[in-house]
Amino acid sequence: MKLQFEYGHGFVNAELPDDTDVFIPGETIADPPYIPEDQLEARTLESIRNPIGMEPLTKLAKKGSKVTIIFPDRVKGGEQATAHRKISIKLILQELYSAGVEKKDILLICSNGLHRKNTKEEIFNILGKDLFHEFWFTHQIINHDSEDYDHLVDLGVTDRGDPVIMNKYVYDSDVAILIGHTQGNPYGGYSGGYKHCSTGITHWKSIGSHHVPEVMHRADFVPVSGKSLMRSKFDEIGEYMETCMGKKFFCCDAVLDTNSRQIEINSGYAKEMQPVSWKTADKRTYVPFAEKKYDVMIFGMPQFFHYGDGMGTNPIMLMQALSAQVIRHKRVMSDNCVIICASTCNGYFHDELWPYTRQMYEMFQTDHMNTLPDMNRLGEYFATNEEYIRKYRYTNAFHPFHGFSMISCGNLAEKNTSAIYIVGAEQPGYARGMGLKTRATIEEALADAKLKYVGSNPNILALPKTFKTAAVHLMMKDEVYSGDNMYHHH
Repeated sequence: MKLQFEYGHGFVNAELPDDTDVFIPGETIADPPYIPEDQLEARTLESIRNPIGMEPLTKLAKKGSKVTIIFPDRVKGGEQATAHRKISIKLILQELYSAGVEKKDILLICSNGLHRKNTKEEIFNILGKDLFHEFWFTHQIINHDSEDYDHLVDLGVTDRGDPVIMNKYVYDSDVAILIGHTQGNPYGGYSGGYKHCSTGITHWKSIGSHHVPEVMHRADFVPVSGKSLMRSKFDEIGEYMETCMGKKFFCCDAVLDTNSRQIEINSGYAKEMQPVSWKTADKRTYVPFAEKKYDVMIFGMPQFFHYGDGMGTNPIMLMQALSAQVIRHKRVMSDNCVIICASTCNGYFHDELWPYTRQMYEMFQTDHMNTLPDMNRLGEYFATNEEYIRKYRYTNAFHPFHGFSMISCGNLAEKNTSAIYIVGAEQPGYARGMGLKTRATIEEALADAKLKYVGSNPNILALPKTFKTAAVHLMMKDEVYSGDNMYHHH
């Protein structure tokens, strides 16, 4: 069987045994049907006008109301003309204007959290020409800045003791609207809902309460589920914000398919809306596919994917991407599973985007750093580095603490596999420095894995379009997903 895998700016070919199973999201097993384009506006408007668990916008807003509309950054959601952000924001504005809200009282906020601030061009692509021109030149579209202490408010801690520091524009507004996507996410099951506000408009100290080993290395985190401690923390932080603000977020979330098309739209109070949106999203995301557990999982990494150019070559980011596949697919992996991943691994860190990762990588090579969590004690040191903070604020770089959520995740690939091979590395030392094995080709890596880990006749799963499509979470064919990951009783 000849297959193509993503590799750098192109593809690499591999010859695999004929009994290799292949899974491509949206193709191998079809997604639930998406809403036809000519019905999208009507269906979105119907959802906005009939919110779950709260009043519609025309009752919540009036002349003089200050409104914030919070939308996700370019990492997910699609940029097509009918993308959820473009359609929902346009219709929400019509509803607000009909209630007497004035344009000058509306602020659009990109909820980039610790991600890099999106550029003018990216905002244009996310929101589309009309929205961009309506609000950009009057300075009514901004990126969240988690280091701008004039525009943050410290709300203390949740009952569990997690710090909540949030965007002050949102806190001060009369109506706060979250535009979200119910899309499979290795961190807490789904994007959207309370995950959106608890990560997108907060501060590294808030994120440091959940994107850390003590939460991510628990048994309830892998495989992914909607019942992990991380998810509970997202929900608690979001609900705590609502209590402190004295208002509920008005959410408008779309369940998306592999090509970021809307399957269903749900609006309203996150606490009541999330479970409804997850019902449909579960059908698309938790896919009962495997008839056997797999001993070998093979995929390739492009250089450029969701976090940006260099995601597939920067050794810290590469580890996170490997682990995301483990979190998603652990249900179908055997206990001694081996990963084979094609990556050019060419030493391209993209220092402009991740200015701190080269330093992290070099520190990991020294001073008794044996596994990635050994780095975790340095989180605050990096998070308070003034130069890295300035780069986050003024040069569209990721926030330095983001690297620590990456290493907390990155360790999970090592924890849950016998070995990981990077094939086709141009500078293999970077892969070896992260504890990965290196071979020239997929075929050579497979031969070595057979010899050492999986025997002469392993079950092989090939995932040819892993990173360029919206991923799913694979399950055993007879498995019923019940909202948790079956590990909560340990």
